[in-house]
Amino acid sequence: MRHFAVIGSGPAGFYTAEALAKTYGEAARVDILDRLPVPYGLIRFGVAPDHQSIKAVAKRYEKVALSPGVRFLGNVHLGADVSVEELLHYYDAVILATGAPNDRRLGIPGDDLPGVIGSAAFVGWYNGHPDFADLDPPLSGSHAVVVGNGNVALDVARILSKTPAEFEGSDIVGHAFEALGNSSIRTITILGRRGPHQIAMTPKELGELGHLQAASPVVDAADLPPPAADEALDPGQRKSVQHLRDFAATPPDPAKPKRIAFDFFAKPLAIEGEGRAERVIVERTALSSDGAALGTGETYAVPADLVVSCIGYATPAIPGVPYDERFGRFPNETGRIADRLYCVGWARRGPTGTIGTNRPDGYEVAEQVAALFPPAGEPSGREGSDGLDRLLRSRGCAPILFEDWQKIEAAEIAAARAGNPREKLVRVEDMLQAGRS
Repeated sequence: MRHFAVIGSGPAGFYTAEALAKTYGEAARVDILDRLPVPYGLIRFGVAPDHQSIKAVAKRYEKVALSPGVRFLGNVHLGADVSVEELLHYYDAVILATGAPNDRRLGIPGDDLPGVIGSAAFVGWYNGHPDFADLDPPLSGSHAVVVGNGNVALDVARILSKTPAEFEGSDIVGHAFEALGNSSIRTITILGRRGPHQIAMTPKELGELGHLQAASPVVDAADLPPPAADEALDPGQRKSVQHLRDFAATPPDPAKPKRIAFDFFAKPLAIEGEGRAERVIVERTALSSDGAALGTGETYAVPADLVVSCIGYATPAIPGVPYDERFGRFPNETGRIADRLYCVGWARRGPTGTIGTNRPDGYEVAEQVAALFPPAGEPSGREGSDGLDRLLRSRGCAPILFEDWQKIEAAEIAAARAGNPREKLVRVEDMLQAGRS
């Protein structure tokens, strides 16, 4: 029997467990550990609540969790309840699928002012992450600034723009639903250092902005390159830019009170305000021959009662594991960090790619593990689950198993607002109570 530990129950973790289960069948046991009592990571806490079709991939992960030889253990804190060194003692291989939950700082003066929030925190707030349940973002002002030109920036802008009726069918949590329903935000400015051809926004997400009930997207036609230049783009990028061209050609609907303004070639220099964020000082940029955004010296101020930074994420460091500070991930070669220690997903690559991008990661690492420990080979004699369970009991740690998660899920479904799939529990203590009832 082989024993493997996967740390993290998001997409990368579940794809890795799936690959190991397929490779070894009944000849292996795979434990998936997570510090929270609930599984699915990015699917539960990162994917926008109004994108339920994307969240449906959790059904695939559920099948993995219920398959023979796979076990989910929530409420287990790496570093507090068990160390990587201890896991390597009990398991043949340990795979880190810890994601990249930490926000990258803007790194400009004023980025620590009240009202400046990272996207991981803001997205976690409206998605019910326990770490951010008490965030209380300032929504009483008129102006929000979103820094970044990726899909997360679009998610934030869209969520800030929606009416309560537009959240029907979503799993946005109650505290965010109420706060957003009472929001006074009327202008959302999306800042990007470079131009329309350099965005990391996909067509579907951009297109959604054109169908909002109370908000109009606004693009300055002067920021757009000549249409002929679009031919050099890949098809998806070309579709995205076409959305921007359509927005530029369509006057804002006067019946809609909100505006989502795209401000390209705009580099934030500082955030200013008396005791809180009030404005972002921006420098106009121009692209160099190699595509870099260079400051022109022209500056202006953008009103900002709320600033949400969507410029990327970093994987948290783990004691005893090599860490790349520059890229915010674990240094690795095709997923291998050290002997019997691997990483997958954002912990391996950094925060890039889609949910599906994590599947090849998981399967590639599973192949490496199988090469080191052939399924038909002799067992190593490590204890695996038995050793971990004994250690956790000695430290007073009582894991939440998948059947306990199913109780949590049932409680959330029962508490759902009409038309919505669930009302997430946002406190760990409430999750534990529901799971152990």
